[in-house]
Amino acid sequence: MSLPQAKTPFGPEDYLAWEADQPSKNEYVDGEVFAMSGASDAHATAALNLASSLRIALRGSPCRAFVSDMKLGVAAANSFFYPDILVTCDPRDRAPEASLVKHHPVLVIEVLPPSTEAYDRGNKFAAYRLLPSLQEYALISTEQRSIDVFRRDATGHWVLYPFAPDDELELASVDFRCLAADVFEGVEPEPRERPAQPGT
Repeated sequence: MSLPQAKTPFGPEDYLAWEADQPSKNEYVDGEVFAMSGASDAHATAALNLASSLRIALRGSPCRAFVSDMKLGVAAANSFFYPDILVTCDPRDRAPEASLVKHHPVLVIEVLPPSTEAYDRGNKFAAYRLLPSLQEYALISTEQRSIDVFRRDATGHWVLYPFAPDDELELASVDFRCLAADVFEGVEPEPRERPAQPGT
């Protein structure tokens, strides 16, 4: 989903100021900037399906769901990402100074383009795991029609809970359940992209 740009000499504050004036989204990973490519039909449909259901389910709670236009800052990784969906329940993320960047999500969800699947499962997940607030990380594969939910247990270890289309999807961090098939409603098969990874 990200394409590497030239290395930049600026730090996170410089990135935030620069990004505010850009016509398109760019992620920042420890001093490097990556331009975000547009989402496919399948990608956008799956993300919208789940985000819409989460928004309805979270009404009246302290939690809010945000889609891919909201930045997520990971200070411990010196990085800023644009997750497909994030949910935060932390009052610090409702403060005026957090209007453009959230820092305390309980749930992050990425829809997997084949081109960056290895990155989303690997280096990006490693960065997200540095967020003390994060309880779940979900990966949606529109190609495989599967959802992998990684959940932090009481000992701090991450445990995989895979869901097939005929399963009931559970996101325990926000007490949310829906049919996994509902996430894939209207998602059409797409040609496989050539595998790639940011920074390569």
